[in-house]
Amino acid sequence: MPDFDVLFVGTGHNALVCAGYLAQAGYHVGMLEGRSTVGGAVVTQEVIPGYRFDLGGSAHILIHHTPIVRDLCLEEYGLSYIDLDPLFFAPFPDGTRLFVWKDLDRTCESIAAVSQEDAANYYQYVNDWSPLAEAMVESFMLPPTPLNVVKTLGFQSGVRKDLRRLSAIFGGYGKLLRTSFVSPQVQAVIGWMAAQSGPPPTERLSGPFALWHPMYHRSGVKRPRGGSGMLTEALARMIRAHGGSIATSCRVERILVESGRAVGVRTEEGDLFTAKRAVVSGAHIHTTLKLLAEQVPSARIALARRSRVGNGFGMMVRFAMNALPDYAAGSTFADGGSRPEHRALQFICPDLDYLDRAYGDFLGGRPSEDPALIAMSFSAVDSTLAPPGKHVLFLWGQYFPYELASGGSWDDIGDEIADRMLAKLAEYAPNVAGAVVGRLVQTPLWLERELGLLRGNVMHLEMSVNQMFTMRPALGMSNYRGPAKSLYLTGASTHPGGGIMGAAGRNAAAVLLHDLSRKPHFTGL
Repeated sequence: MPDFDVLFVGTGHNALVCAGYLAQAGYHVGMLEGRSTVGGAVVTQEVIPGYRFDLGGSAHILIHHTPIVRDLCLEEYGLSYIDLDPLFFAPFPDGTRLFVWKDLDRTCESIAAVSQEDAANYYQYVNDWSPLAEAMVESFMLPPTPLNVVKTLGFQSGVRKDLRRLSAIFGGYGKLLRTSFVSPQVQAVIGWMAAQSGPPPTERLSGPFALWHPMYHRSGVKRPRGGSGMLTEALARMIRAHGGSIATSCRVERILVESGRAVGVRTEEGDLFTAKRAVVSGAHIHTTLKLLAEQVPSARIALARRSRVGNGFGMMVRFAMNALPDYAAGSTFADGGSRPEHRALQFICPDLDYLDRAYGDFLGGRPSEDPALIAMSFSAVDSTLAPPGKHVLFLWGQYFPYELASGGSWDDIGDEIADRMLAKLAEYAPNVAGAVVGRLVQTPLWLERELGLLRGNVMHLEMSVNQMFTMRPALGMSNYRGPAKSLYLTGASTHPGGGIMGAAGRNAAAVLLHDLSRKPHFTGL
């Protein structure tokens, strides 16, 4: 591989998005990936013969609030999205159920079967909080300068005019939802989706995670046909088509800094790759700091070193199945063996108290006794994922600590906890217990070893308010510029954080293109 204009460490989806914009602008891009495949945590592989498993993120929601797919013409490179509607399905122990559809009126009809009062409350909630949710989207699509944050969240959200809205933001989303809705079912559906970023219902300043909810009715939920990894495969094809080079099984050992400027990298095999204009790290911020070693003054990286990774919070079990879940509270209408709930993200979280108890186990260093779950059966809409008549079932659970209070190892208890998760789902869909063909257990330790997600945190760093916006990953680095000249950062360690959105990659590209050409680009700087 020759000298490059811009050299990337890692090929996670944010790094690929950033590289795509740079390649499209005519820069010679090189990318080095330590694993055998491109994509970071957005990868799909045939782990069990005939069954295609995602290894990381599965539901594509956030990226559809961005222009990335259109800007980079990813459909021309094989990316095809399937709309999932309903978006969410929640069965409850008393036999009731809720569907959240992309259509707001249809969702309110489903809620009315549980609570007429909350059907009206939900309609008002979505309409009242849509301006703030829209402002959050815009803030995510800009570098988090103080001016951009104030402009979007301070002035465009309408919050500054309403003290009630300020109290909702500064409180926990558990309190917000308990005061907004009367039925535990509606509280649980919104609260469980809010919990996907990590903070529990009781955490102060976590209100915005639930106030984002109106945007699901805008973007919907989608899936790339063929698996989540089809996004990163399309990005890789796009980059190569624009003259970029991508090398896998090429692990970077050191980011090279000369006279305070990043100039290239050295791999574990001893190969040197140089960058004429910039080096971009898409790796975890703590991994990036390790790759810099002692080449940067410690004072310059002290705050980033103190950024909190946390103690993990979730794990995933991927199942090859003989059948789809047959929920006792499910619908009666079937279409070719699948039902509306099989297209949706399926929530197992009866109420907010249940979520609080699960988080309490986590704080005590114990795997949740009664885990909250999301089940995903995407083979119901995508036959490429499993053999004819067979299915995949992905089961995400919270809360599970990386470091166990018992001093035990996830290598020893992983299978037991996976059994616990399946047993919990079987309380709602009894047939799943006898329908398993095989499985992949992705404990917090597995996520660290295999995907580089330190301490099993899929968000890289905790998504608490004091690690967001201008403080992600640290003051002085939130503008995607690293601690050495010509070193740039992207990925979930940077604004706006985790999830399959690509905004961190697009924002980093805007900053880098501005610095290289001294011209304004597509985001405010």
